Amino acid sequence: MTKKSRSIENLKGLGLKVIKDIEKNKNPNIIVPIRALSNVVFNPKTRTLELGDKTSTRYFFNVAHAKKFLQTVEVASISKNLLEENKHASLRDIFYMAKRTIPNTNVNLVDDQSESDDIIEDLELLTDNSREQLHINANKNGSIVGKVTIEDLGDIIKWDKLGSGGWSIPSNVEDIKFKKVDAEYILYMEKAAVWERLNEDKFWDKHNCILISSQGQTTRGIRRLLQRLYEEFKLPIYVLTDYDAYGFYIYSVIKYGSINLAHASERLAIPGVRFLGITSNDIEKYDLKKHFIKLKEHDLARLKQLSEYEWFKDNKEWQKEFKTMKQYGSKAEIQALSSRGITFISNVYLPEKIKNKDFID
Repeated sequence: MTKKSRSIENLKGLGLKVIKDIEKNKNPNIIVPIRALSNVVFNPKTRTLELGDKTSTRYFFNVAHAKKFLQTVEVASISKNLLEENKHASLRDIFYMAKRTIPNTNVNLVDDQSESDDIIEDLELLTDNSREQLHINANKNGSIVGKVTIEDLGDIIKWDKLGSGGWSIPSNVEDIKFKKVDAEYILYMEKAAVWERLNEDKFWDKHNCILISSQGQTTRGIRRLLQRLYEEFKLPIYVLTDYDAYGFYIYSVIKYGSINLAHASERLAIPGVRFLGITSNDIEKYDLKKHFIKLKEHDLARLKQLSEYEWFKDNKEWQKEFKTMKQYGSKAEIQALSSRGITFISNVYLPEKIKNKDFID
């Protein structure tokens, strides 16, 4: 049975279960694993976040559950139709396809895209399929460049021949075939502007590496592509973010997985990733204090949250980073390095850091 056929059967099984409940005069219900911090555990062996075994039950004949129950059935039906018609839809498409008034009421099935997005993640668990396997994609986000040749939908694409913009990373990277990969490591950076600087300086060519960026938090497509390159070609991955709690969190998500997507850690998390910078040592070494930005309450709250995560709690290096940032009461952007020259990051900072293996695990 193909992946697509299995996905269709899993979705049909969800519907058949509801029908059987009705035939037996039972209150139709759907049992859904709980996706919350209370049901997320850190596995020290795999060094990734995993979903626990707690579940909740959605009943049709229950005022508190009925809407969520109907949303689940509706989005499952939409996904099944997409698979059978061999069509793909965006997250936004799904929202509009599901947005209608429930018959004999003045209540919309969904009022906000966050509702349909949430149901799609539930369906991943209920069917043991990724969102992309259900033919649902997110928007493209991120750029990549390097001496890599791929095949995508029959087209041969060379990542080093796409000019200033690089290759735009799609939501679904499962079916991409790697024809040639010539690189010693991967450098992921939070900022698109930093990627543009390094691409213009041909850093990827001079240092034989792959450059990947997003704009802020990483997408699932980027994380899955990183994991594939890491596992299939054994390439080291270094992460470069701003010196702030949100940059540290981006690293945490890439390395250990995210709380909301703990069920997908097996195909997204990369325990071998290392944090290159910006670190507190960099702040001192490169005299970046003059470019500090004062921490706000939400920064301090996120910093406290990070320091209490189980996977950081006993890590002395990371606890030092959290403590030092709190003492500074400030954060700094990657671009602060430009104060030492526009190509300083390409010619000095990154080569020195990588050569000296100056990273945090």
